[in-house]
Amino acid sequence: MATDRVPHRFPKFDDVADERRHRKQRLAAAFRIFGHLGFGEGTAGHITARDPELTDHFWVNALGMSFRKIRVKDLMLVNDTGQVVEGTWPLNGAAFAIHSQIHAARSDVVAAAHAHSVHGKAWSSLRRPLQPLTQDACAFYQDHVVFDDYTGAVFAVEEGKRIAHALGPCKAAILANHGLLTVGRSVDEAAWWFITMERTCQAQLLAEAAGDPVLIDPEAAEIAAGQVGGHRTGWIQFQPLYDWIVDEEPDLLDE
Repeated sequence: MATDRVPHRFPKFDDVADERRHRKQRLAAAFRIFGHLGFGEGTAGHITARDPELTDHFWVNALGMSFRKIRVKDLMLVNDTGQVVEGTWPLNGAAFAIHSQIHAARSDVVAAAHAHSVHGKAWSSLRRPLQPLTQDACAFYQDHVVFDDYTGAVFAVEEGKRIAHALGPCKAAILANHGLLTVGRSVDEAAWWFITMERTCQAQLLAEAAGDPVLIDPEAAEIAAGQVGGHRTGWIQFQPLYDWIVDEEPDLLDE
């Protein structure tokens, strides 16, 4: 049981095979969690994890496989030209176009997450950055961008390059009229930023519908950002979700 486990500590690896297995386990778990949270939308949505040895390759979900059914053994390994190195299902073209360019531009990024979640889509149509309305929202204070040049579904690598350029050093992007994109130094972190960003969009939509929300002042927002927006904070926030999904659906770890 999760309650019997030792306290979570950020993992360190001496063996690349162990690190690869860990990343793939976290990736499969993130898909299951996204599925439970309703982030699946047909064939849309993808999370990627850079391979720890072949650093220009990444692991990704197959096109057309439900988030709620993905197992470790279902993950596909793709190289920097879009060739499927491991896996038999078709590759999502948008996943390659977007994620390949983010991984190429950001050596610090281990994982990236994108899905067509309801509140993220709704907020993206406003083409505005999120405001520091809540403590949780401060995780994105001065650390996200709006990519406001929607030209249709992203299947071209050049479009992926423009998204990566707009993202810059930030942890997240609002893709106008499209949805949300988050990145992290671990799968756990990238997945958590997506989950909490989606809820932050929901909270701001609700607050603005109810009245005129009062913003946290800039100095306090900056302090809160340092408290709730760090890499290890993003990682630790995902751990209770990981414990839960593995206990509920241990088949996701099947190799």
